[in-house]
Amino acid sequence: MTTLKAGDKAPSFSGTDQDGKTHKLSDYAGKKLVVFFYPKASTPGCTAEACDLRDNFHRFQANNYELLGVSADSPKAQIKFKEKYELPFPLLADEDKSVINAFGVWGPKKFMGKEYDGIHRTTFVIDEKGIIEEVIENVKTKEHASQILK
Repeated sequence: MTTLKAGDKAPSFSGTDQDGKTHKLSDYAGKKLVVFFYPKASTPGCTAEACDLRDNFHRFQANNYELLGVSADSPKAQIKFKEKYELPFPLLADEDKSVINAFGVWGPKKFMGKEYDGIHRTTFVIDEKGIIEEVIENVKTKEHASQILK
């Protein structure tokens, strides 16, 4: 899967959020950025993860972090997800998978004995200079904020 690791320069991405606003890595210079990739909006695991980050959003802000969620869902699905769970951070609707592929989180998965291609739930913590501080591949959806804010 992802070949990116701590110490690497983060990919210079550009993606559009649920409201059509463009987000680029350069927009976050001088701040820490958490980019979390999730398989599908409004599914149980993704909801648990997003709500845990939402519930700890004040802790992220206090530590100069911005959050950006990314999935291949449509803008409409991202709007519903964001509004239903009152998520205070943007969700990129990466339908063409340009950001997903830039970070290397698309690939073969197994579920209930079936193999298919999909998004691997992965989080990248990027420092103020655009360098990856940490890659979290073993995401604990209900306690993800604690994995990031140690």
